Amino acid sequence: MTVSNPTEADLDAWRERLEALRGAIGQAVVGQAAVVEQLLIGLLAGGHCLLEGVPGLGKTLLVRTLGQALDLQFRRVQFTPDLMPSDILGTELLEEDHGTGHRHFRFQEGPVFTNLLLADELNRTPPKTQAALLEAMQERTVSQAGVTRPLPSPFFVLATQNPIEQAGTYPLPEAQLDRFLLHIALAYPDEAEEQAILAQTTGSAAADVPRVMHAGDVLALQALVREVHVGDDLLRWITRLVRATRPGDGAPDVVRDYVRWGAGPRAGQSLVLASKARALLHGRLAATREDVVALLAPVLRHRLLLSFAAEAERRTPDMVIAGLLQAVPFDAG
Repeated sequence: MTVSNPTEADLDAWRERLEALRGAIGQAVVGQAAVVEQLLIGLLAGGHCLLEGVPGLGKTLLVRTLGQALDLQFRRVQFTPDLMPSDILGTELLEEDHGTGHRHFRFQEGPVFTNLLLADELNRTPPKTQAALLEAMQERTVSQAGVTRPLPSPFFVLATQNPIEQAGTYPLPEAQLDRFLLHIALAYPDEAEEQAILAQTTGSAAADVPRVMHAGDVLALQALVREVHVGDDLLRWITRLVRATRPGDGAPDVVRDYVRWGAGPRAGQSLVLASKARALLHGRLAATREDVVALLAPVLRHRLLLSFAAEAERRTPDMVIAGLLQAVPFDAG
């Protein structure tokens, strides 16, 4: 299977591998098809994902299952109020050579030195510790004691958070949020899914999740995503959508009324890459309007800072994004 100039046979082969990955996740996770798709889009696009939902919806199970299905190094960090940055990044240890008496510092790597990092309940730790991930998420490096160390490739942070209205949570700062490619919202399962969850999780047999991909496959898919075509008309529309989120002259009414700060250029980059990844996931080498529409909310919902008027009127980011989509229609010309 080639990456540059892929054939239809290559696309079919990759699609089969991706369907096998979906199936492996489905061995342990019931339903949540849209959430699984968005998680795979983040994987293909090489971006980090933030999963938000009330406790008990299977956020940790979903990420753990993805780690089992991928033959990648996987580590989980439970974020708590007393967690320190060194607990994530690592620390310098003073060691002594008993033969010579010479002392030296040795860097002990933290759990961030992995392929897939599950940052569980990220918003339960104070901002100082949250900020420890900023460089790792953006630069894929860790700087400690004047030395910059690269992280393994591929590297993903898949973080979970509880709704900020819950007790004991610290809202993530805007700089941290902007480093997540997608903000994936989990809803309650429907009745049939909930019954299947009860049946599957209360028996004696544990789900067996097969490993279906390794690091080379993930890197090849990420390279292939970059080959997916995005037309000029789609790029223009994405640019207009992102710029329309910023209050000011020419902004749609829904933005002027309910948004304090809009999305920056990284939102446009994320929307293009995520649209490319979704196209590849569906077996296409060209992104379409439907890809952008499907990913507009996951890309933008954590990048909009709503006004007090929005809070007073109980307007959510998704409501504002829906209004934005109506105010900035696609123009094929």
